Amino acid sequence: MAGSPEAAEAAAAQGPEPPAGGAARGGKRAAPTGAGALQPAKLSRAELYKPPTSEELSQLKETEDLFHSSLLRLQIEELLKEVTLKEIKKKKIDAFLHEINSLLRAIPETPETELTDQTWLPKGVKVPFLQVPFSVKGRFRFVPPTELKVVGSYLLGTCIKPEINVDVAVTMPPEIFQDKDNLNQRYHRKRALYLAHIARHFSKENLFGSVKFAYMNSNHLKPILLLRPQGKDEKVVTVRIHACPAPGLFKPSRFYPSKNNVRTAWFTEQSTPKEGATEPPTPHYNNSILCDTVLLSHLHFLSSAASDFPGMKDGLALLKVWLNQRQLSKGLGCFSGFLVSMLVAYLLMKRKIVKMMSGYQVLRSTLQFLATTDLSVTGISLAKDVDASLPVLDDFHQAFEVVFVDPSGLVNLCADMTASKYHQVQFEAKRSMEILDDRMVDGFQALLMTAKPMLRAFDHVFHLKHVSKLQGACKKMQLLNELMDRGGNYVATALPFVVSLLARGLAGRALLVAHSLPQIPEWPIDAEPPKHKDIGPLTFGLLFVPEFAASTLEKGPQADHPEALDFRTFWGEKSELRRFQDGSICEAVVWEADTIYQKRLIPEQIVRHLLKLHADIPESSICYMGALLESVIRTGKEVSGTGEEAMVSVVCSYDDLSRKLWNLKELPLTVTAVQGVHPALRYTDVFPPIPMKPIYSFHTWIRTKNLLLPSEQKPCPAYIAPLKIVCHMEGSGQWPQDKEAIKRIKAAFHLQLAELLQQQHQLVCRPAVTHTDVYKDGYVFRLQVAYHREPLILKEVVTPEGMLKYQDTEESRQLELETLHLPYLTSSLHGLQQQHPVFGSTCRLAKRWISAQLLSNNISEECVDLLVAFLFLHPAPFTPPSSPQVGFLRFLDLLATFDWKNNPLIVNLNAGLTDTDCTEIKNKFVAARSRLPVMFIATPKDQWNSMWTQERPSAQILQRLLVLASESLRALEQQLMDPLNTQDVKMVFRPPLDLYDVLIHLNSNQIPRHLEGVDRPVKSFSRGVVKNSTAVKILFPVVDYDPVQCYLQELRDAFSDLALFFYDKHGGEVIAVLWKPLSFQPQPFKVSSMKGRMVTTLNNELVCVPNVEAILEDFEVLGEGLVKRVEARTEKWTI
Repeated sequence: MAGSPEAAEAAAAQGPEPPAGGAARGGKRAAPTGAGALQPAKLSRAELYKPPTSEELSQLKETEDLFHSSLLRLQIEELLKEVTLKEIKKKKIDAFLHEINSLLRAIPETPETELTDQTWLPKGVKVPFLQVPFSVKGRFRFVPPTELKVVGSYLLGTCIKPEINVDVAVTMPPEIFQDKDNLNQRYHRKRALYLAHIARHFSKENLFGSVKFAYMNSNHLKPILLLRPQGKDEKVVTVRIHACPAPGLFKPSRFYPSKNNVRTAWFTEQSTPKEGATEPPTPHYNNSILCDTVLLSHLHFLSSAASDFPGMKDGLALLKVWLNQRQLSKGLGCFSGFLVSMLVAYLLMKRKIVKMMSGYQVLRSTLQFLATTDLSVTGISLAKDVDASLPVLDDFHQAFEVVFVDPSGLVNLCADMTASKYHQVQFEAKRSMEILDDRMVDGFQALLMTAKPMLRAFDHVFHLKHVSKLQGACKKMQLLNELMDRGGNYVATALPFVVSLLARGLAGRALLVAHSLPQIPEWPIDAEPPKHKDIGPLTFGLLFVPEFAASTLEKGPQADHPEALDFRTFWGEKSELRRFQDGSICEAVVWEADTIYQKRLIPEQIVRHLLKLHADIPESSICYMGALLESVIRTGKEVSGTGEEAMVSVVCSYDDLSRKLWNLKELPLTVTAVQGVHPALRYTDVFPPIPMKPIYSFHTWIRTKNLLLPSEQKPCPAYIAPLKIVCHMEGSGQWPQDKEAIKRIKAAFHLQLAELLQQQHQLVCRPAVTHTDVYKDGYVFRLQVAYHREPLILKEVVTPEGMLKYQDTEESRQLELETLHLPYLTSSLHGLQQQHPVFGSTCRLAKRWISAQLLSNNISEECVDLLVAFLFLHPAPFTPPSSPQVGFLRFLDLLATFDWKNNPLIVNLNAGLTDTDCTEIKNKFVAARSRLPVMFIATPKDQWNSMWTQERPSAQILQRLLVLASESLRALEQQLMDPLNTQDVKMVFRPPLDLYDVLIHLNSNQIPRHLEGVDRPVKSFSRGVVKNSTAVKILFPVVDYDPVQCYLQELRDAFSDLALFFYDKHGGEVIAVLWKPLSFQPQPFKVSSMKGRMVTTLNNELVCVPNVEAILEDFEVLGEGLVKRVEARTEKWTI
């Protein structure tokens, strides 16, 4: 084995052995300088300038043509080094295999007994096979194996870490078999008893760390024995023992897909077979026996393909990593490493791959083939010379969903795979090819380094939590023959039928209906073998077509067409006749859904209805995880929606107002543009404004000025957010060139706008110097006039020499932000919402989470909106999210895994950046890293400044965010993948408070947004506002009044040098305080810096330290009426 051609090649490639004690032994430790250490090579001038060799030239050419950059080539080479086996490990494994070989030969024989008499096995070993029905004819005795051969990826050198499996085929001698062993699981049971006897003897040996059973690819007809070495090498390797029959034992023609080898009378335990009944074919059963007969021929076939083809080894390693990241390579019906090796060999045979190719080319060619070939429609075969007696591809297609025939022409390598799983592989391959061809995406990161768990890859996920319900489904769908073929495994039997049922019901709505692969874990040899239901819950994933996923109508064929009956039987009582506008009368199904939120859950209604109707699966067994998180962005008592409708009505009201502003008469200058800047106008406000009208009894009325003030005796009125709008006025020579004069002109415009809106449109307005508030449809819009040259005028600075120069000032920056950048961002994101309907809700979930973690003041709303926009514009390796929940999970993942230190996050809004721009941004970023903000976000209009993250978050806050995001993601994914426990997904929205020093508890009747809390308050206060949008003659409501925010502002002004304050602005009842460690170090006594400090003596010197007790008292005094109590959590101030 060690003498395999690969091992020899690898040894030759390594050259002479490095000196002992150097780098070879420790692996990690570098050799001492001198012996064996790498020194920079001194090249003579002639060598330095010699022309490149033909090999170097071809490498350069390949890098240029194939890889977008030489970086991709280096990344792939590094990855291959990571996953391939080191030589030192191979030696250990070879030694372990030799010892197993000698032990196997020494196992004693046993006397012959009936197959059903298993008393000769000791108590400590259970037969690794579900013997149902138990009675079966035949006799068994143990004879040591005739030979032991290593098969599979280890010999080919294509096995990859982290799990190194070495497959060993043990040939059972022909004398233990009788005639007719091909029938009724006799062969399978003998195989299981054979392995049980080996296990019994091996379990006594000290060589093994563990001896366990497992099912090969979770197929319960195929138990295998797992051996791991003793001690610290236990993790190094798993040797899998496969028992297989002596060659020539069975006649292949008995196992054609159309033949029967399991008798109905035996399986259903009837004494005599029914008269005249024909036996159904058992293709899966036949295939499972044939697989054992061709193990060695497959090895020879693959090794001839891999000889003189170094690229195949690398290509297979990359393909296996690709499959592992997509969870496609383990379980019943998986796309295993062996299958992908056979596929590469097929492509080599068909000349789609040549032996000159590199690993990357093999990866590309294989993905290209998978993306363009549907093996569930047109199967492929490795058999070269077609023997007329062998079954043809059509025979296989009738028996199996996916067809890939091996070189013998007998075995279907994809026998257990469902069509749905192959379509998922095909979809992933298509997506991967798009990513590799897209220069804007880091293909290596997306394809090989990013995991795609179902929860983040699919828009909706649901679990079938009681798999045993599939037994009833088999009965309902009349699948007895298939059940017999699968040896009683009702999960494997029902799964393809259930998936195709769902795929038909969701056709048009779903791009992909996928299922998790049933996996059965290994078990100790003294335990009973796992039952079919032990795979745990089955998970299904739905990937939507965003345009049609939420449609309420399912239109069927016309009533008089023959297909109408089929449609009626498929949909059951939900189907009804309807007349459509074009006069046709058709069968149709209409789903009940009023709000956008409910429409998103129509697929859930379809899934529950179809599974109940056709598979007898009760609703209680289906745990649908499509929209569990959205409860945190619901307001009020109406449970039906999540505020999308409210958002639309705000935008409609704004559109109407902007039209009125454009058409205002009698304005000295016309309005050239009206641009919204409030988050609600880009659909990303966490809780959209609701139309409101004040109740006067809750306010004090100042009659002289006709104003309302909040009443001190009553609870604080509900919060009314001003929706900010920028009105650009046309340019004119009349505008002054002085900044103070411009401010006055703008104030005059604010007055005039208020007057004209009142006169021409009867809108209630309240002008101020810097803006005008307009009350319309129950919303308050805040108009701010802008003049396009004002930022320029603010930049003017006169130097002492009297020169005029322009430079950015704080004031000009702020104004540009408000009047140029924010409107552009809002309109871009508004456009993104039109393309991706769940963009807004995803932003709202993300912001709700950040606010719930008390960090909303430490990261700007615009920054969060851009992070979420990144997920929709650059979703690789995923597709853009079509449900808020999956968007939110990916948002947490992005926060937790993005390398903020070394990379800028480039959000390509409106596709305004080319790949050269992106490269330039990256290069400049690296050059200027130390001067740039810790979180750097570049957009087409803001490539170098990252204006939304300039001030915040700070490095500490970003670090805290990353920790919270990765913890929240871990907790959420665990909850969403565990349908058997009750889910309280709000857990990740409840912040941990134990790390704060002081908690200030607030009085809930003074919290205006109390109802927005994550956990709805049990009792809420009347807030002095009625929902009403038709008022004309009303007093202007109190706008933007939130006592908690005012209090926080005062706290920050007074104590920002001593402490940080954290608060959840959406109804939080606690302000959390963290002392700044530096401010608690004793400082020398100065009269000027005594604020909040007291004097003590330290080492006979006068020093100042913070007077914590007085500060806590100040907290209460400042917040009188608002603060319930101040709770000091730590004793950190003792010095």
